[in-house]
Amino acid sequence: MGQPGQPAHLFPAHAPDGRHHVGPIRAPREYILSRSDSEPNRSVALYWDFENLHASLVEDRYGEGHYAKPDSRFKVQEPLVDIDAIVGLGASFGPIAINRAYCNWQYFGRYRDVLLQSAVELIQLFPPGASAKNGADIKLCLDATEDISRFGHIGTVIIVGGDSDFMPVAQKIKAAGRTLIGVGTRKATNRHWAKSCHEFRYYENLIGKSPSDEASPAEASAVQPSDPAADILRRAVRLLSGAQGEPWVNKASIWPMIKRLDATFDVKDHGYTDFSDMLKSLDAVVEVKKGELDHVVRLR
Repeated sequence: MGQPGQPAHLFPAHAPDGRHHVGPIRAPREYILSRSDSEPNRSVALYWDFENLHASLVEDRYGEGHYAKPDSRFKVQEPLVDIDAIVGLGASFGPIAINRAYCNWQYFGRYRDVLLQSAVELIQLFPPGASAKNGADIKLCLDATEDISRFGHIGTVIIVGGDSDFMPVAQKIKAAGRTLIGVGTRKATNRHWAKSCHEFRYYENLIGKSPSDEASPAEASAVQPSDPAADILRRAVRLLSGAQGEPWVNKASIWPMIKRLDATFDVKDHGYTDFSDMLKSLDAVVEVKKGELDHVVRLR
């Protein structure tokens, strides 16, 4: 018999000496790795039409048509996109295997640090003309289609962008048996594209406020320094709860989620002996109780 997870059938096979024998023939390794159901821990592929989202936020702030003006578009851009919120959404569905953003990056240097910290792969696309599109949506769709055909461990595909141009790739992704999540702003998202996803998340809901909302200088100065351990715990539970649609989440799922959000996070750096000690100490942030199978946790 073949090993678990390796399909085997009894057919004549060639022995090293050229003679035939009857025995198990296992499927080629390439076949096994390409099967979408062969990995117990499904990975996430995250694709950004970055300028599409940034342009939507610019127009939310300054008015419709503002970004289309050459003197608004072809200049160094102020960072408006909350990168962490979208990467966190991706991490709530599993480990992120692909995190790729498409843009003409020559004007987006002020995003540099947060993009590097979030391990985003930057794909440079120069527009072929002064007023032409950079073709990010086409390149994104081609890459997503190729990736799901090559990598069977990808279970969830997230596309950040609101264009109806993504509808054909949505059909390909769903036909391949993968889960498709869309992300875009309310005003700029094509409703047909949003409906073609298994699930669509509006950017404004991810960040919990309108992108144009800003704290006044007095409010900003009054904000007290936060506790990093409490912040990442709160964020992890909130993301898991949102992904599952339930307020209570399994305690065992929280620590892997925290490490997906910040691979460098160590409880000992924050004065705790282990994760259980951290949960117990942060009882003002979360409530823990015994569930049917294991301990469950929810935000207070």
